[in-house]
Amino acid sequence: MLKDKYKDRIAAIFAKYPPERKRSAVMPLLDIAQEEYGYCTEEAMREIAELCGIDPTEVKSVVGFYTMYYEKKVGKYVIDVCDDLPCVLRGADKFVNYCEQKLGIKAGETTPDGKITLNVVMCLAACDRAPMCQVNTAYHYDLTPDKFDKLVTELKKG
Repeated sequence: MLKDKYKDRIAAIFAKYPPERKRSAVMPLLDIAQEEYGYCTEEAMREIAELCGIDPTEVKSVVGFYTMYYEKKVGKYVIDVCDDLPCVLRGADKFVNYCEQKLGIKAGETTPDGKITLNVVMCLAACDRAPMCQVNTAYHYDLTPDKFDKLVTELKKG
């Protein structure tokens, strides 16, 4: 359970908020859960809800809203490609197709070796540098098939 393993971290998070605003700790607690399990498990979401004194559906709605939280197991590397309209105007839709072909998976899937998950997301706030992607938390701009191939090679090396 998170509350036992991360007792001090959780206490430090709650110390940042007034007692009547415990729900404000949901996102930092989800960060801990995802760090521990690789995604936000149902059990972790229930535990976070209990810690914050809210309904589990409220925690699940946060996980469902933000693309940085995962409800199922993902690869070691998560590649998020923006396909919002400004990025599509710069070729993001074709780039997503290339990524799928290169990785041998569709967006929303993980490679058979479990290393890479490919997602399509809305707005990574780098419209002028599209096509672009975010790998875990690192941005990669002005991507071409060659640049993507090099990136995937590096990721597969670990």
